[in-house]
Amino acid sequence: MTRILIVDDHELLRRGLRSILTGAFTELVLVEAADARQGLAAVETQACDVALVDINLPGRGGMELLQDLRRLHPKMPVIVLSAFPERDYALRAFKLGASGYVSKQSAEGELLWAVRKALTGGRYVTASLAEALAAQLAGDAPEAPHETLSNRELQVLQLVARGKTLKEIAAELALSEKTIGTYRTRVSQKLGLSTNVELARYATRHQLVD
Repeated sequence: MTRILIVDDHELLRRGLRSILTGAFTELVLVEAADARQGLAAVETQACDVALVDINLPGRGGMELLQDLRRLHPKMPVIVLSAFPERDYALRAFKLGASGYVSKQSAEGELLWAVRKALTGGRYVTASLAEALAAQLAGDAPEAPHETLSNRELQVLQLVARGKTLKEIAAELALSEKTIGTYRTRVSQKLGLSTNVELARYATRHQLVD
């Protein structure tokens, strides 16, 4: 029996994943969650063999959930699902312990291959990502300014780019407005940009927001 956790806030995507997975595994139990809190609660009550986590979750983001899952359930592989570019997010995900990074635009077979690799203890890495990893290790890949951002700073940048106020971001991330302001200041300093409009343009140009 294979037990897979799906954490995604979009019902349509969960339904699509459900269809793909049930068609590929004969003995399967799917556990679904719409956010990080539900995902953590789910694995506390029933152990899962692998987790599929959307990177763009409301509140506590997918990267933070990845960290939580790796800390609390180190033997459970986690595959990150994302609509964002591999270069900007996959490297972060693997550094945090992900077993795979799959684009939401990928073919069905790629997702299934990633899941099967994870279930056997392996890691799924695309050819393009393997090349990017090799270039980074060799020091040949120039680092974009946003690659210096922490996961939380990147999350704040994304929310600012979506037009949210500091107060709204604080409420969504369950942090104080002062703390969010500090993150916002760090983002501005690292990117060399001052206004929200400039930050939004940067995030859009680098495909950091969907």
